[in-house]
Amino acid sequence: MTMNPLPDTAPGFDQPVAVLKHCHDRIRKQLATLQKLLDHLPRHGADEQARDAARAVMKYFDQAAPLHHADEEENLVPMLQAVAQGEDAATLAVLVPSILQDHDAMDAMWQTLHEELALIAAGSAATLSAPVVLAFAERYLGHMEREEVHIAPMAKRLFSAAQMAQLGAAMQARRGIAAAPAAEASGEAVSALRKDYGQATLNEADVAADPIDQFTAWFDQALAAEVHEPNAMSVSTVGAGGQPSSRIVLIKQFDRRGFTWYTNYDSQKGQELAANPHAAILFFWSELERQIRIQGRVERTSAEESDKYFHSRPLKSRLAAIASVQSAPIDNRAALEENYEAVARQYGEAPPRPDNWGGFRLVPERIEFWQGRRSRFHDRIVYTLQPDGSWARQRLQP
Repeated sequence: MTMNPLPDTAPGFDQPVAVLKHCHDRIRKQLATLQKLLDHLPRHGADEQARDAARAVMKYFDQAAPLHHADEEENLVPMLQAVAQGEDAATLAVLVPSILQDHDAMDAMWQTLHEELALIAAGSAATLSAPVVLAFAERYLGHMEREEVHIAPMAKRLFSAAQMAQLGAAMQARRGIAAAPAAEASGEAVSALRKDYGQATLNEADVAADPIDQFTAWFDQALAAEVHEPNAMSVSTVGAGGQPSSRIVLIKQFDRRGFTWYTNYDSQKGQELAANPHAAILFFWSELERQIRIQGRVERTSAEESDKYFHSRPLKSRLAAIASVQSAPIDNRAALEENYEAVARQYGEAPPRPDNWGGFRLVPERIEFWQGRRSRFHDRIVYTLQPDGSWARQRLQP
């Protein structure tokens, strides 16, 4: 079994679609190495060549492949969904769910292969699951072909130079690579990034009298439009010194009582909410050119509600909630993994909900609906809670 020690020359991040294609080429080479390793092990065992090959494959799929998936999920696909119309939008509606499903399936298969390859790399085993290797390769090859036939050409056709620059900058930042020393030019490029909105309007006569009804209608439309993670929201809290902080969390329930998410009560946001039980949350759905800003006081959910949600979570998520002292420093990833393994051994299949883990519910006092319009002349309708429990509704200037 031979390996090519010479790395291919990669395109620059000023050509982000070419970088993505280059990643595909590297994946194909790693899949070929996996196949060679599958043939090599029965004859030669975990010799030096096999160990080197196992380490090379592990390095790529542990480090580079997740970055490539994130490029697609967090940047390329959302950017395409924001600009695609007509047949392009229809094509994305069909392809995107399968792309995301592929990522999940390939990640799951990789966990099995990683464990086997780690033993081969250590020289302590010489077996590799042929069915998993073949399924992994088949899934990846079909996945890449669909992207190269449909997604990449669409990006080249629809993205402006500024959007290509935006995509390349995001990919570069994800890898921790410093941008080329052209700060002034970069600043000018950022100032030139501009998208004119015009998908919809928001009129006083069309919105619901109650903002929760209006939120429900918009959320249902976001689901129907297959907005990328419509349940993702920014939560902003304020510390004791008046310093604000924000983070993205996932909403788990909304109703007339408020908007609920779950977390560690000892985390930074938990401590800040204990000192100042007020917060702001923001939903931004670029595909629909909409955002919703919500402000209000925050209360904890009941123990019964927290128990019910905690025990609905996947086992590994429940174990992770116990193992992680959220927001506290730790020496390294290995220490974090050791904590997880210790918790898994202690609790097995039935971890209890920690007392310091549960839900927060923001009880709204102000809800603003924002619809992008052309020339930055946006529609803004705000609802404000009145002392008698009713809602006053008002248009704001953009």
